[in-house]
Amino acid sequence: MTVIDDVTQNLAQQKSADDQKNSGAIASVIEIYTEGGRRGDAAIMKRAFRKNATIHGYISGNLLAGPIQILLDWVTENPPAPNLDARIASIDIAETIATARVEISDWLGHRFTDQFTLLKENGEWTITSKVFHTY
Repeated sequence: MTVIDDVTQNLAQQKSADDQKNSGAIASVIEIYTEGGRRGDAAIMKRAFRKNATIHGYISGNLLAGPIQILLDWVTENPPAPNLDARIASIDIAETIATARVEISDWLGHRFTDQFTLLKENGEWTITSKVFHTY
């Protein structure tokens, strides 16, 4: 093994450890989001989002687009979804940015694919945007 190979291997191991730590932190943010949905509590859900986050997607054939407050208002106006099930399908991290794809079922009878973009700011991950597809 050459010195370059050794350094490359050490960097790969470090990146893997960092990615695992960041993946866990991102999963925690996604859990805050889903817990807000399960409880029907926009105040909980709001903690997962950056203040200026946005949402885009179609529901019942109508485009829903704008500030994340649209989603928070919807959560407030609807009952809790205690059976909401969320599965993280993928997380892709590039230092301080990430994407996460989440498959959600039984959110008040709906099934969604959510695609989140996240930003790591001051060591904390938050969702900056949500695009979704409704089945």
